Amino acid sequence: MAPEHLELSVADPEALLPYIRHAGAFFLGRHTPEAIGDYVAGPNHVLPTGGTARFSSPLGVYDFIKRSSLLGGDLDALRQLGPIASRLANREGLTAHQCSIDLRLEEKP
Repeated sequence: MAPEHLELSVADPEALLPYIRHAGAFFLGRHTPEAIGDYVAGPNHVLPTGGTARFSSPLGVYDFIKRSSLLGGDLDALRQLGPIASRLANREGLTAHQCSIDLRLEEKP
């Protein structure tokens, strides 16, 4: 299960947290009903529905920030990782990707 809202109305809700893998929002203890999170205590009310909490998170600040990946490597790194990437590109039928690796591997240092 991956509920949108999960109320843990028990004496020690924190003790149960290690056993729960997925939920959009957790409401801890009998004095924290879902409505408190919906209206006054939660950062937002946009939560993953329909079991999507297995792979999705509540809407948050990172949804509004542009991020980029930075990758860099030298020839030794390419020699180590290149053959693996080349085979994967070949299996996917992405021949231009495969060639972009193979041609670089043929270069002399």
